[in-house]
Parts: sequence; C-alpha cells; structure tokens
Amino acid sequence: MLKFALRNLLSRSLRSFLCLMGLTIAIAGMVGLFSIAGGLEETVSQTFGKISGIVAMQPGAPIPLFSRIPRKWGDEIKEIPGVAIVNPEIWSRVNIIDGKPVVSPPRFLFGTDLPTRTRLKHGIYRDAIYAGRFLDLSDQGKLNAVISRQIAEQHQKQVGDSIEVNGQDLTIIGLYETGSILLDVAIILDIEVVREITRFDPDSVSCFYIEQSGEVKNDPLVKSIKDQFRDRELASWQPASLALANRSSSNLLKDLMQAIDQGLKGNSPPASNQNESTTVSEKITTETAANDEAEPEKESPSALEVRAASDWGDRLETFTADLDIFLGLLTGIGVLIAMLSIINTMLMSVMERIVDFGILKANGWSNRDVMLLITAESSLLGVVGGILGGILGQIAIVIVNWKFADQVHLYASPGLLLFGVFFSTSLGILGGLYPAWWTTRMTPIDAIRRG
Repeated sequence: MLKFALRNLLSRSLRSFLCLMGLTIAIAGMVGLFSIAGGLEETVSQTFGKISGIVAMQPGAPIPLFSRIPRKWGDEIKEIPGVAIVNPEIWSRVNIIDGKPVVSPPRFLFGTDLPTRTRLKHGIYRDAIYAGRFLDLSDQGKLNAVISRQIAEQHQKQVGDSIEVNGQDLTIIGLYETGSILLDVAIILDIEVVREITRFDPDSVSCFYIEQSGEVKNDPLVKSIKDQFRDRELASWQPASLALANRSSSNLLKDLMQAIDQGLKGNSPPASNQNESTTVSEKITTETAANDEAEPEKESPSALEVRAASDWGDRLETFTADLDIFLGLLTGIGVLIAMLSIINTMLMSVMERIVDFGILKANGWSNRDVMLLITAESSLLGVVGGILGGILGQIAIVIVNWKFADQVHLYASPGLLLFGVFFSTSLGILGGLYPAWWTTRMTPIDAIRRG
C-alpha cells in the first residue's frame, strides 16, 4: 500500500512538491517560533542555576538596575540568622564605549563591594575568569575593570588595554565568560568607582547579594529578611511615566485626606466644601468600622523584595506560558494554510484518478482499502514535511544563534522536534480524510461514468 501511495505521489511530482514545501515551511516556522520560548527557559535556567545566593532589592523593580535601597540596611541584614555575607552592588547603564553609543546589546557598569566580594564562597564572575585576574582589595578606588569576552571581542580589547566607558579610561585587568547572554554584559569595578562615575546616591545601593551560611533554608531566610523590613518606608519602583501620573493624583488624594482629617477632628473645613467633606468623612468612618469588623488585619508589605534563583525561574515560567499562547496563535495561521494545501492537493489528486478508483472498487477493493490508500499518500506528505521542517528549523536556529550570539539564544529541544514530526503527520492524515471520504461515497459505476 505504501509503495502504491508513493508511486501515485511521484506521478504528480510538482503538485506533491508544492504541498510538501507548504507543510515544511509551516513546521519550520512552528519550530522556530517555539524555540524563542525554549531559548528563554534554557538561558534563565543556565543563568540562575549558577546563582546560589539571594538578592534583596526595591519592591517592584524588575532587575537591580532600576532598584534603589538604603545602603545602611545591609548592616541589619548581616545580623539576621542564616546570613553569612552581604555584598552591596550598584548597577548602571553604559551609554558610550570608546566614543561609540551603546544601544544593542546593552552593557552595564557593575560596582561591587570588594571586601565582601572577595569573601564569597561562590562568585559567578570570579569563577568565570579565563584571562588575567578578578578584582581584589588592591583595586579599591582604582579604575581597574574586568570585562566579558563579548565586550572584549566587540571592541578588540585584551588584558592590559584601556577602554573608555562613559568618558572614563579604565584599565582591563581580567576577562570573564559565563556562557550566559544575561550575565556577559557587565563591566565590573569597585563599587566606589562606579558610584563616582555615575554620581550614584552615596546613601543608596542597587541591591544586596546575600550568601547564606547554610544554617537556615532559603524560604525561611527570605521570610526573615522581609519581616525585618515590614514597617519601613520605601516607595515601590514605578516607571517614570507612571510616577508622574501618580504625582498629580497623590496631591488630590492628599487634599481629600486632609479634609477628612479636619472633619474627624471637628475642625471646620473651607466653607465651600464643608458639607461635602463632612459627608465623605462620615461615610468613610462607617465603612472603615464595618471593614475592621468583617476582615482580619492584613500583614503589612515589606520594604524589601527578596528573591532566590528559583523565584526568577517561576516568574519566567509564567511569562513563557503566556508567550507560548501567542506563539501558538501565530503558528496556527501557517498550520491552517498547510492543512488546506494538503486537502486541496489530495482532493485534486482524487478527482483526477476518479476512474482509477472506480476500476479498483469494481475489481474488489473495499471503501476501507481506498481510504487507506488516500490517507497513506497524505500521511507520507505529513511525515516527510515534518522531518524536513524540523531540519530546516534547526538550521535556521543555528544560523541565528551564530549570527546574533550576543543578543538572542534560540533552543529547540528534541521533544519539540519530535512533536513537529508527529503534528505534521497528524495534519497529513486529517488532510486526506475528506478526499478519502468523498471518494467512498461513489459507486464504481458512478466513478467510471464521472471520469
């Protein structure tokens, strides 16, 4: 049956080829699109798998670059049981390197406190040094920097060379490579040097990197740190546009609360708003009393957001789940076109061979045999299209990863490639069912007469 089906497809080679190409491109597109989410998952798992400590930063800030927290809080974190070392960090965006604007990929100045950094048992950047050396206590206050291989190759630098960053001439004393596009973006210096270059607030840092002593597990330690700063005042991070929008609304809210406060104290508000303020005050007082009776007191939020490596992974899983839905919708368009192409190809093939099917049925072929022949032909298109689509998609992924190694990382797992073949085969079978069913409805005489 398979040989018969293959011979029928080859007898109409051009039509079969066009249908095969449509299915191949659809599967290659599916593999390529879903490799975006796969690349994100692999990159983050590789990155945060190397981070054994936890990070404390401003609530709401997506990454330490946007975070600002009081510098003195590090001393309090040190006293919490389970904390071994607290390393203050400053992160800032690099705008110009050697007189050229930096747009993509982004680069960052990473200032770290050297006395605590050198005491860490596990240092991501320190362990990734492949040329020169990492920063030590002798580099405090000096313009000595450690840069990634990507930055060194992009600007043709090596150990001992000078590199101009944001108008400052830095001396390269070491090169590192972690293998993660999320980590190989930093120019590492002493924290006080970065503070001076960027004019960073002397009483603030971006975040604290906390290394555990091992006496307390991660979850209880994270909770202890958050509890330590429950009643502190520190505004949550907001985008600049949202902060500006909230500024005007906060003034209105402030005026309203002042009017309410005066009403509650028995003071007379301005004449024009006296009745309105009193009414609002009575209403809010009543609602507040009712809510206090109905709801238990809620725990106040912490002024610090503390994240372990697993927390970043959980956040990414949520993001990639939403991304998979979007990519699935895009893939569905190509898959629908491919399926219609298969149906069209098989239907035209059936109509051209209607006499042949009539003769076969007259010679003893059952409707089941005819359906098996047609679905075998469409299944062959599906299998070959899935294999070629997977190969084409994998080749495209390799080219993209090679061409844009510093910016993106795509990854197609073996499971995704196997799913592509299975899915393509299923499309082929489904695409051949309607033409096969249409053929079995005719009797041999009707088929011969129509032919």
